[in-house]
Amino acid sequence: MNLNVRSQSMYDPRAVQPMRDELNRVGVRDLRTPEDVDEAVKQKGTTLLIINSVCGCAAGGARPGVMVALQNKLIPDHLTAVFAGMERDAVERARSYFKGYQPSSPCIALLKDGEVATMVQRHDIEGQSPERIAKVLVEAFDKHCTRQGPSISKEEFAKIVPVHACGSSIPRRTP
Repeated sequence: MNLNVRSQSMYDPRAVQPMRDELNRVGVRDLRTPEDVDEAVKQKGTTLLIINSVCGCAAGGARPGVMVALQNKLIPDHLTAVFAGMERDAVERARSYFKGYQPSSPCIALLKDGEVATMVQRHDIEGQSPERIAKVLVEAFDKHCTRQGPSISKEEFAKIVPVHACGSSIPRRTP
């Protein structure tokens, strides 16, 4: 039995996979290790770095808001995500780049050449519609990004059905 709790995922990976998949479908790449995070953040240009989560505000606001924002005419150069409660070391490394911000899950950071240009934290997400979150992100994309969007075609985007699962319904992983 592995007693190193830091190395264990909080949730069954099969249960969170649909929450990863919906962001993957719009071009977001999962970062699983601290090294993956470092590599992504150190790239030139703009990087969207999402701390994904099983919570209801991630399902009802953050992920759908990101997905809508990535239909914009300008989008970040690099689209990435780490998953809170799953790859803990990668999440910790991602948060280390968010100087001046308290840890937050979910959260959405737009980095420009490795520095936070815009941060949308959990308290900015809770109770907000996906459209409102997308509006905040689109304003940041229009200000800081040069890559032509959308991340996927409107036809592919129309096929996506967001996952609506709350953290309370995700089974805990047993050691």
